[in-house]
Amino acid sequence: SSGLILPDGSKADGVVDKAFLLIGRSSLFDVVPMPVVIMVVVAVIFYVLLEHTRMGRLLFAVGGNPVAAHLAGANVPRLKTVAYVLSGMLASLGGIIIAARVGRGDISSGGSLLMDAVAAALIGFAVLDRRVPNVFGTVVGAVFVGVLLNGLTMLNAPYYTQDFIKGAVLVGALAITYGLGAKRSA
Repeated sequence: SSGLILPDGSKADGVVDKAFLLIGRSSLFDVVPMPVVIMVVVAVIFYVLLEHTRMGRLLFAVGGNPVAAHLAGANVPRLKTVAYVLSGMLASLGGIIIAARVGRGDISSGGSLLMDAVAAALIGFAVLDRRVPNVFGTVVGAVFVGVLLNGLTMLNAPYYTQDFIKGAVLVGALAITYGLGAKRSA
């Protein structure tokens, strides 16, 4: 944003506060990166919210079958709004962490992370053999995708092959998820 002309005619200086950069670049006890700490805290909060509260059960019900949830007495429009607000909050948190890591705000910073996020969620869907989305499985999927990408980078794999490998892992996760569904229905 350096050089951006502001509404009053002045130019943005492009200075990022050092405290903001600590969100993405610091470590807890010089061991655990702060984004990992944030991920663990958010995962615990959402685990408790989704697995141990009435609203969490209702959110799963609305996601599974909104008509049945409505017939059971759930306020479906309100719960959908809650789901979208929570999703927006998590997306904003992810954007803040990315901006703090790279030191600038850029609209295209997280564009390449979409397939990684989908792969993590689908891998997490199949992790516990529960056949339902779950926080623990999503965290395991995210760690798996992160380790996979770091390993490919350390092996000097060309960037375009990383997308092929991520795609293969995504197809494998879908196959496992589909296989679990077929096994349960049999």
